[in-house]
Amino acid sequence: MDDSRRIKIRHLESFVEVARQKSVGRAATSLGLTQPAVTRTIRELETIVGQPLIARDGRGIRLSPQGEVFLTHAGISLAAVRGGMQALAETAPAPGPMVRIGALPTVSVTVMPAAVSQLLASETPSRLRVITGENRVLLDQLRKGDLDMVMGRMPAPEQMGGLRFEPLYRDRVVFVVSSQHPLAGRDHVPADVLGRYPVLFPPEGSIIFPYVETLLVEQGMTRPSQAIETVSDSFGRAFVREQNAIWIISRGVVAAEIDGGQFSVLPIDTGSTMGSVGLVTRGGGEPDAAAQAFAEILRRVTAALPPV
Repeated sequence: MDDSRRIKIRHLESFVEVARQKSVGRAATSLGLTQPAVTRTIRELETIVGQPLIARDGRGIRLSPQGEVFLTHAGISLAAVRGGMQALAETAPAPGPMVRIGALPTVSVTVMPAAVSQLLASETPSRLRVITGENRVLLDQLRKGDLDMVMGRMPAPEQMGGLRFEPLYRDRVVFVVSSQHPLAGRDHVPADVLGRYPVLFPPEGSIIFPYVETLLVEQGMTRPSQAIETVSDSFGRAFVREQNAIWIISRGVVAAEIDGGQFSVLPIDTGSTMGSVGLVTRGGGEPDAAAQAFAEILRRVTAALPPV
């Protein structure tokens, strides 16, 4: 058997580094190994080649004459391997373009997971960055070019300057409580119900705030006395589960909890809050090809959603 086949990259790395450092200890530090491990590797190499490669020199070490001969070839071999690895890295496919999408809570937990799953299954090289936040913040980022599109409810007309909206499906606001709440499963709730329990309420400036304000007037309901203003869906879920609270929120945000029986929808007619959900993009130009491809995935996902 050819003994050269027994030589591994680790043998060459340890030998060349010991020769360069003129110290087993320093070589071990440089390689991120222990000193005994490097010593053992050098001894294995000497056994394979059948020659002493390292000799003691006082408190230090030096290469033996055989080691001097072997070093040139070891260095060339190691450089060739490293050069080949670098060449392979340079020929690897470049990362695909980044698609940056802003997602409001109503789509973050319903549409986006399914759309991202389809993107991954398509094995396209595109990368995806999903940003969540308040509607106004996301629209500002879109205008500045920091986002390629925003997915959510149709913004108010005064917020649409320089933007365009493509409706994809419709959603409505609901009043939900935990399935353990005293009101869960009721056929009727009193008009003053919002004054009896803590209420998670959309803050002014949120996209569903005007819908909710109008709804309260239509239903003859007063603003809650214990209102907690929030757009955080994670906080909302936790608070509703732990407290006898009412959450006024877009149905899409809590669709999984409603369908799974963890949350119950109060019998309040919210038909007037029905609104379009879709894609907001910058006017005056089309998104790049990668963004358009992901937009098409979003269209397919939303087309398969059940009616509200």
